Amino acid sequence: MQIPADSVNDYISKIPEERQEVFKKLFDTVNDNLPKGFKEGVSYGMVGWAVPLETYPAGYHCAPGTPLPFMALASQKNFIAFYHMGIYADPELLEWFVAEYPKYSRRKLDMGKSCVRFKKMDDIPFELIAEVSKKMTVENWINIYETQFKKSKESVSKGK
Repeated sequence: MQIPADSVNDYISKIPEERQEVFKKLFDTVNDNLPKGFKEGVSYGMVGWAVPLETYPAGYHCAPGTPLPFMALASQKNFIAFYHMGIYADPELLEWFVAEYPKYSRRKLDMGKSCVRFKKMDDIPFELIAEVSKKMTVENWINIYETQFKKSKESVSKGK
């Protein structure tokens, strides 16, 4: 469910009213703890943070000429989604996050490859989201992205 919006505030104003306060708190939690250099914005029907083209001119290989996505939040029909590409790309960060989650939430972790789904607004682990937001710098993310992209590009070119 993509929400067309021109800004973070526009996006928040278009999600269900009962989620707006929690969504804004989640946005602020990430925004206040993310290392310097990521730029907030709206893309792919979500609010998120990316490495700007001024910092990483190569941009996102799937959409040339666009900033390299890193984290995002989306209001879906039945949940709020928290996307963290670092968790997807870095096995150590994923392992840390999965191990820490039960310390911060009473609910079972509902997670895809890079997406954590929060179905109950009263049990979002804001402290854990703050901690995971601090763990990867722009430089770390670019290095991991280039390593992962080069691996997959080499595999494709070798016919694997």
